[in-house]
Amino acid sequence: MIVVMDDKATEQKVQIVISKLRELGYEVHRSDGVNQTVLGAVGEKRDIDLRDIELLDGVREVIPITKPYKLAGREFHPDDTVIKIKNVEIGGHRIVLMAGPCSVEDLESTRKIAQSVAKDGATVLRGGAFKPRTSPYAFQGLGEDGLKFLRAAADETGMLAISEVMDVSQLELVSRYVDILQVGARNMQNFFLLKELGKTRIPIMLKRGMAATIEDWLMAAEYILAGGNYQVMLCERGIRTFENYTRNTLDLSAIPVVKKLSHLPVLVDPSHGTGRRDKVIPMARAAVAVGADGLMIEVHSAPDSALSDGAQSLYLQQFTQLVGELKMIAHAVNKII
Repeated sequence: MIVVMDDKATEQKVQIVISKLRELGYEVHRSDGVNQTVLGAVGEKRDIDLRDIELLDGVREVIPITKPYKLAGREFHPDDTVIKIKNVEIGGHRIVLMAGPCSVEDLESTRKIAQSVAKDGATVLRGGAFKPRTSPYAFQGLGEDGLKFLRAAADETGMLAISEVMDVSQLELVSRYVDILQVGARNMQNFFLLKELGKTRIPIMLKRGMAATIEDWLMAAEYILAGGNYQVMLCERGIRTFENYTRNTLDLSAIPVVKKLSHLPVLVDPSHGTGRRDKVIPMARAAVAVGADGLMIEVHSAPDSALSDGAQSLYLQQFTQLVGELKMIAHAVNKII
């Protein structure tokens, strides 16, 4: 349920309501707005009389939540969430650009890519150190060395760093080097990992699973939010359909749908969404047009010789051209890059 406090309710009255909800067996998540405090009571469905809560001093309204995702929905948090990491805001007026190689290959190439994309306006450097590959014989990443290279290149260019964590056993290690932890599509419903991420206070990017519905996706985010980590952003990266011309089917219709249902920032990964360099640019443009809060794009200094996913990685000059085009589209939808 959602408990909306009166705008004149004192902190003492808020704490009394919180104590009452906890006595009833609920976990309480607090959201302080400009004019009022909202309390989200989350737990197993209980047969209680809502009037017992409504009559508490300072309570303005009690709203039952019908959707299964309580904390990810706008009923609990009507305003857009803006995640602030150092000097970068994700979910605000500025569209965030995350760019870099699919896999970190060495320090020199990572530096070169970082310097180029940072010059073009990217504020987050992406790069995989542990790679979930379909084939066990494909390049699996450099591990901790890759994280060190990623961190060094990000620091030299003043960027944030994002990389994927695939298992709870990697959580402490990856967290040492990055500003944002990425949960890949294959792990979207790794509920044990999601619960552990909920205990951290590191921003999380949750990619949509290959066969996940929008509700599945939001419920996965709920696991992290329920643990107390409210710094969650979503990333649409394409779903598996019967079409095989592109690597996946990039579901851009999900962006306005999720923006209506949830307050969480939503980004788009057109690289994995299409798997083809020639399709990344038009889909990136379309993503901005439909309201994405940011883009995650694979960029490489020599895509033809990349150790992974070179076919979907943009050349440095292509990224430069794309950013110029995105600025015009962003202006049309009252955003900036």
